[in-house]
Amino acid sequence: MSAIRPIRAAVIGVGYLGRFHAQKWAALPDCQLVAVADPSEAARVAVASELKVAAVSDWRELIGQVDAVSIATSTPSHFVIARDCLKAGIHVLVEKPITTTVAEAAELIEVAAAAGRILQVGHLERFNEVILALDGLVSAPRFIESARLAPFKLRGTDVSVVLDLMIHDIDLIQSIVNSPIVAIDAIGRSVFSDDIDIANARLTFASGCVANVTASRISMKSERKLRLFEDDAYLSIDMQQKVMTVIRRSAEPPVGDLPQVAIDERCYDQGDALKAEIAAFVACVRSGEPPRVGGREGLAALETAIRIAELVKPAQP
Repeated sequence: MSAIRPIRAAVIGVGYLGRFHAQKWAALPDCQLVAVADPSEAARVAVASELKVAAVSDWRELIGQVDAVSIATSTPSHFVIARDCLKAGIHVLVEKPITTTVAEAAELIEVAAAAGRILQVGHLERFNEVILALDGLVSAPRFIESARLAPFKLRGTDVSVVLDLMIHDIDLIQSIVNSPIVAIDAIGRSVFSDDIDIANARLTFASGCVANVTASRISMKSERKLRLFEDDAYLSIDMQQKVMTVIRRSAEPPVGDLPQVAIDERCYDQGDALKAEIAAFVACVRSGEPPRVGGREGLAALETAIRIAELVKPAQP
């Protein structure tokens, strides 16, 4: 039996996040990290030297040399790079948000389909161990509350906090509820950057579920929490600590006037969500199966995020 041909890969954009992409690709079996691309000589040389791969300044030099790429450049550049790579027959894993506009995201989906190539969007929380454990636990959520808080960093401020942080929870909530959004209310403020730094949105779904979503990049501490309420259960999820608490009505008779509840606290391994995400992408490239977070899922999250961003955008002077 012949050996599996390694998937030749490259990472485009090796700043903070792209460096991690390159490290994961280099460690995956049956994959060969061929090169990294970045206009910054310091960035590309540092990562290329660390991983003993080639370095190029222009990502176009990779066309014809690789089978798949991770795109971890600034959001405004996602569309052109992903489009041209897909047209050249390269499978694409693009960091979130998929693009800056709905029209661009829709075009990427069409290009990927026409080229017969995998388009996956890097919504990393989908590969978080505690989020994966939600499968089968939630059936009909009535209310969801999420909070994603982080200290201020210049990295990521090329977009609002809605597209930078809140979009993670938008994607998660939409995948859990699986119902169209019928109304959105939102508020937000610019504090340190020229764009929105803290925002809150209330999403109402056709199913009747309501979600209250908060994101801040001006907080004193980091926090990533999700709370879900069903008719007979409450789930509290700490995505950072990988802890889930499930509280359900007990079948036991009440004690006096108080109903009994069953409390189940579950702890999960920290895992390596980025490695799992890239490994899942590789599996889709080999099998042709659609990814967990494909172009359509990336578009759905982007569309909602843009609607929220429009509601909270800073007033023009």
